Amino acid sequence: MPGDDAALARAYRRFGAVPAAGRSPLHQHVALALSTSPAVLRALAAAPARQRGPARVLAAVQDLALAGRAPAFAAACAALDADAAAEAAAEVVLRRTDAVLAVAGRRPVRTDETGRGAVLHPAIAEAAHRLGAGAVGLVDVGCSAGFDLDVGRVGVTASNGQRFGDPASPVQLTVSVVGDRPLPARDLPEVVARVGVDRDPLDVTDADDVRWLRACLGPDQPGRRARLDAEMALLASAPPVLLRGDVVDLLPAALARVPAGALPVVTTTWALSAVTPAGRRRFLQHLEEASAGRPVAWVSAEGVGVAPTVPTLGDRPASGHSILGLVVLDGSAPQAEALGRCWSRGRLLAWLGDA
Repeated sequence: MPGDDAALARAYRRFGAVPAAGRSPLHQHVALALSTSPAVLRALAAAPARQRGPARVLAAVQDLALAGRAPAFAAACAALDADAAAEAAAEVVLRRTDAVLAVAGRRPVRTDETGRGAVLHPAIAEAAHRLGAGAVGLVDVGCSAGFDLDVGRVGVTASNGQRFGDPASPVQLTVSVVGDRPLPARDLPEVVARVGVDRDPLDVTDADDVRWLRACLGPDQPGRRARLDAEMALLASAPPVLLRGDVVDLLPAALARVPAGALPVVTTTWALSAVTPAGRRRFLQHLEEASAGRPVAWVSAEGVGVAPTVPTLGDRPASGHSILGLVVLDGSAPQAEALGRCWSRGRLLAWLGDA
């Protein structure tokens, strides 16, 4: 087997053994089956590296199925028949290689349907409380579809019994509290602006974007798919402003959309790791410049050491958890604090600040 084919086979085996395992048994089975097909590997190996990875290819096949262009794969998925799905997926890749690669190359896989409201809500409420803000304008950097911008419109239930947000919202999130320190019991003030910035934002009022978001989830994940549909419906009922382009360069324009009298709160959730260290410094510089006219707050959930100025608490980078940070800028030196540690993209949270 040529070197490229062998490397691709390993990538599909790893995907089946790690990311898909325990999350989508159907995707796991399909990925492992594709890794053993010389014909499939040859067809994919000729494509650019960014288009042929297992997550993108499986999402692309699913996208074609949802569009009615891969009926055998759609039927196998509906029946949860892993063997038939693997056979149908291989057929799609071999017979519709160009279509699969075209979809796979158009945009990255998005699996952020849960939103991050469970960790963002207490942190944004804390920022508003400290600055005495009666209204906030949210600016989400690396927003994808903008689900984080609905933080004030969802309900959250913590494992310790605390509840915050909107109990009547069709979107209800949960968070497991680690340790015995409670979360702050503060309400979010009125949200008067919701602006998202992304290199390739997704619009939940656009049928192609909606289909792609659905395609990024395993077809055997009904709970996640139902939650995604609920989040998309909520977001579509009051769509945020989405700005397309470099997330750092567009930050000043996004902040300018927050009306006077409201506290701009910038949020980043696992977004800055895709920005160069120099870009992160420019990001902080933009915040400092904006704070010359009015206070600005930045709430971050990033890997240890990724967010500039946010304390790392002595934790090592790539330690398996992230730091929930708060940086307050009011024209003087940034005041940075680690509010907590979180795991599993915000599903577990240990609050470190005062409640």
